[in-house]
Amino acid sequence: MALFENIMEDFEMLDDWEDRYRYLIELGQTLEPLSDEQRTQNNKVRGCVSQVWLDTKIQQADTSDPILVFNGDSDAHIVSGLIAVLFSLFSGKHAQEILAIDARAMLQKLALEDHLTPQRSNGLAAMIKRIKQDASDALANTQVVLS
Repeated sequence: MALFENIMEDFEMLDDWEDRYRYLIELGQTLEPLSDEQRTQNNKVRGCVSQVWLDTKIQQADTSDPILVFNGDSDAHIVSGLIAVLFSLFSGKHAQEILAIDARAMLQKLALEDHLTPQRSNGLAAMIKRIKQDASDALANTQVVLS
């Protein structure tokens, strides 16, 4: 998975938004495919026009701040690329770290919202909300277990 800093550098080198869209599509193609078992209603992200699934795995659940690893997919190529960008920000991080990330500010560095349709921007916000909710739930569940 690409690091967000690398994605930012690559975006800066690409002057044309057509090239940036192609790059997003390439990022989406690097995602691990989801199995049919992971494409459940429970994993479906609400608020996206495209179909988006997000599967969250919790690692190190025996600590008060678990690490979350995300896997996801979409039926739309650019949306898959947006998922890959979000995973570069959030996946493999502690739940409290995920909750502290200002995704909107980070994504502004890529100027994505200026070049996405309102529907895609809403879908992006829904994906961020879901990731943060999963982090919050993981923290709450871990603290209940440790109590």
